[in-house]
Amino acid sequence: MIRVLVADNQPIVGYGIRMLFESSSDIKIVKTVGTQKQILDALKKGSIDVILMSLDLSDVNGITILRTVKKNFNAVRVLIFSDQPEQVYAASGIQAGASGYLSKTATTSTIKRAILKVYKGGIYVSSAMAQKLTFDKTQDNSNLYSKLSTREIEVLNLICSGKKNHEIAQHLEINPKTVSTYKSRLMTKLQVNNLIALIDLGRQKK
Repeated sequence: MIRVLVADNQPIVGYGIRMLFESSSDIKIVKTVGTQKQILDALKKGSIDVILMSLDLSDVNGITILRTVKKNFNAVRVLIFSDQPEQVYAASGIQAGASGYLSKTATTSTIKRAILKVYKGGIYVSSAMAQKLTFDKTQDNSNLYSKLSTREIEVLNLICSGKKNHEIAQHLEINPKTVSTYKSRLMTKLQVNNLIALIDLGRQKK
């Protein structure tokens, strides 16, 4: 059973999602909350697998709380659930550590599919966004990973956990400019042309 926390500043949204999955055999809406404190309190109990989270919470910007969640509860998957433009906010959300972006206009089956995908470690975006970001790769990437050095794999893992350049530099005790160089190398070796596609590949490999 996948345990889901719904975080939205509109109670009716949380209620609606709870009703949609009331009879589900594999997804359980554990709780609905609307503030940063409520999110963190729920996570401290250790019973959440996925957060379905709005970018507009009552007391804090969604990206801000996203970074806090990934810093302190990295194993929890965060799926942004928003009516903001995907092409604007999906990239920044995923770079901050989210596992995907889902429109509030999505159908029940799409919401379920997205939750299942991020729970398994994947990244979910719409088909149009996936094509734009070249997420859907049909080639076998296993041979590409063999080209990575130990340090490149370390950098990739930290990128996938939502770390910024200066945080990676501090963690590995290297210069932030060196981190940028490693990112460029990783994109070249893994044959991707943007950071989100790099994160997607890295998380699939885990």
